[in-house]
Amino acid sequence: MTDFPEPRDWKMLIGGEWVEAADGSRRDVITPIDSSVVIATVPDGKDADADRAVKAAREAFPAWSQRHFKERQALLSKCADVLAEHSEELAQLTALDTGNAIRTQARPETNILVDLFRYMGGVAGEVKGDVLPTGPGQLHYTRRVPLGVVAGILPWNSPLMIAAFKTPAALAAGNTVVLKAAEDAPLTILRMGELLSEVLPAGVLNVVVGTGRTIGEALVQHPDVDKVSFTGSTAVGRHVAEAAGARLAHSSMELGGKSPNIVFPDAKMSDVMDQVMLSTRFARQGQSCTMGSRLFVHADIYDEFVAKLVAETKKMTVGDPREESTDIGCVINEKQYKQIADYIELGKQLDGVEVAYDGAADLTVGEPGFYHAPVIFSKVPNESKISQEEIFGPVLAVIPFTSEDEVVAMANDSDYGLAAYVFTQDVDRALRMADKIESGWVQVNQGSGQVVGQSYGGMKTSGFGREASLEGMLEGFTQIKQINIRIRPED
Repeated sequence: MTDFPEPRDWKMLIGGEWVEAADGSRRDVITPIDSSVVIATVPDGKDADADRAVKAAREAFPAWSQRHFKERQALLSKCADVLAEHSEELAQLTALDTGNAIRTQARPETNILVDLFRYMGGVAGEVKGDVLPTGPGQLHYTRRVPLGVVAGILPWNSPLMIAAFKTPAALAAGNTVVLKAAEDAPLTILRMGELLSEVLPAGVLNVVVGTGRTIGEALVQHPDVDKVSFTGSTAVGRHVAEAAGARLAHSSMELGGKSPNIVFPDAKMSDVMDQVMLSTRFARQGQSCTMGSRLFVHADIYDEFVAKLVAETKKMTVGDPREESTDIGCVINEKQYKQIADYIELGKQLDGVEVAYDGAADLTVGEPGFYHAPVIFSKVPNESKISQEEIFGPVLAVIPFTSEDEVVAMANDSDYGLAAYVFTQDVDRALRMADKIESGWVQVNQGSGQVVGQSYGGMKTSGFGREASLEGMLEGFTQIKQINIRIRPED
C-alpha cells in the first residue's frame, strides 16, 4: 500500500473552538510509514496556548463539576457511542499516525478507548464519601470532590489507549481536562477531540499540540493546573514529578519498564508460547512499557524453548501497518529507529551472547519507512545494558536460570517495576512468584494487555498512580473533604 491521504491542516481545541497557535506557527507531521510524506500540519503550541487552554478548562470547571453525576454519566456514555461509531476511522488514522499495525494494535487501542469511556460513565456515581458514626449531636462525613484542571501529557506509542487511561476517569470525577498530544503522533488525539467536542460542553476537554519542552513544560509549571497526569520515559517523568511537586500539584506517572518474563519447566509449551509471544509486544514493535523484554527460561527447557520462540517469531510479518496481513508495523521516528539499532549492535558485541534470531535478513520493507524486525539475543547476562535499559524496540534478551530464588533475584534486579509475567502450572509457585516479584502488575500464564477496570500502574522508577480503575479514578482524580457538623439539641 503506497497511497497516502491529502495532508490536512489541523487546529487546536481550546474552549470549544478550533484555533491556531497564538504566534501562528505550524509544523509538519510525517508518517513513520514513509518519512518523506507529510500527512498533516498542526499548530506549534507555546506557553500562551497552554495558558489559553488552562483558562478555558478552569472556566468550564464549576459547571461541569456541579452537574449531577447522571448527566456526566450520560455524556460519557454518548462519548463512547460516538467513538465506537468512528472506531475504524480512528484505527486507520492510528496506523498512519503512529505506525502501529491496524490488526494487532490499532484496533485494540481504539476498542479500549471506547470501553473505558463506557466503564467510567458507568461508575461516575461512585464518587461519594462516608459517614463516621460519632453519636448524637454530631454529623461527621466526607465528600469526594474533583481536583480541578487536569493536564494529561500523552506519549506517541499508543496515544488513544493512554488517553483512555486518563480522560474518561478525570471527566467522570468532575474534572476538566487539557490533553497535550505527542508531537510525533498528534492526529488521533486531535480527531478524538473533534468527535468529543460535539458531545461535551465547551472547555471541558481541550487538546493542544506542540513540543514537550515548550507547551508540555508550560502545562506542568502552570499554577492553575491541579494535576499533571504524565505517561512517558522515566527520565522525563522524574523531571515532571519534581516540577509538579515543587508547586505541590497532584501528579501521577506511568513510566518505563524492563519487565521480567519467567518460564518454568512445568509450563505447557503449546499454550505458553502464544502467551509469551503476546508478552514480548513484538506486535507493538516493542514500543510498550509493559514489554516482557527480559525472558527468563529455565535451563531444563532452555534450548527447546528458544528454538520454538525463534520459529514463532519468524512467522510474524513486518510491513505496512495499514495492511491486514501485517503483524508488526514501524517505529515512530528516525531517532527511535537509530536508538534501537544502537542497542542491537551493542548486543551483538557482548561476549558469550548469541544472536538466536535477527529478523533484518527477512525484512521486505525498509527506507524511507522506519522498520525494525525482531531480534532475539540468547544467554544474555542480566546485568548487561540490553537487559537493564529500556530499549523500546523489538529486542528480546533471553536469560537462563536454574532455581526459583535465582530468578526472583534477577527479576527484581532492576530499577523498574511495571509488569511481570510468570508461566507455571504449579499454583503454589505462581502465588509465591506473584508475591515476591517487585512489579505493579503481575500476570500468570498470560501475556495480554491491560484490562478495563484493573488497577494498572508501576512500582520503583516505573512510576506511581493508578487511573484506569474505579479505585484509581477515586484516588487519582478526587480529593477528600471532611465535614464535621454539631447538631444543636432540641430546646
